[in-house]
Amino acid sequence: HPDHILANAGARAGDVVLFTKRVGTGVIGTALKREIARDPDVEASIRSMTELNRAAGEAMLELDVHACTDVTGFGLVGHAREMALASHVTIEIDSASVRFLPGALDYTRQGAISGGLKNNRSFFACDVEIAAGVPEEVIVLLHDPQTSGGLLVVLPEAEAVRYEQKVSTAYRIGRIRERGGASIRLL
Repeated sequence: HPDHILANAGARAGDVVLFTKRVGTGVIGTALKREIARDPDVEASIRSMTELNRAAGEAMLELDVHACTDVTGFGLVGHAREMALASHVTIEIDSASVRFLPGALDYTRQGAISGGLKNNRSFFACDVEIAAGVPEEVIVLLHDPQTSGGLLVVLPEAEAVRYEQKVSTAYRIGRIRERGGASIRLL
């Protein structure tokens, strides 16, 4: 409905950033192609990719969502950057809060990195500040192109609590800050 369209613009300083799925479908797909992926990890990735965003999307319609986008080929960092640019803010992502699919960290350490992931990282590097101590494999996975990734949802604190209660898979990954320096800060 035209009155219920959510854009990736509109995030405001102080808002909470939530995500609705785990990250790692691209790395796991690459590991599968290289024949190093374990069956349970592939099955978890397939379950994630086939889980629709419909319920998570419908839950937003009753809330004051300031911005939203789905995370696909540009990875979490790329789609968050688009949101930050459209909203004229900086998005801080707490890398320790981001959840990964089973095996994703291991496959990243083994070098199961797609060309798309490398392109994402190269393209977005100029607009991403990375705090000391963020593990390399986590930085890599935050750029991982996702197939049927989750929703990146930005809401005020009180609405974020309500969204977490409505959507069991939603979890906090960061905050919106006034624009300063890079569009994305990985903490």
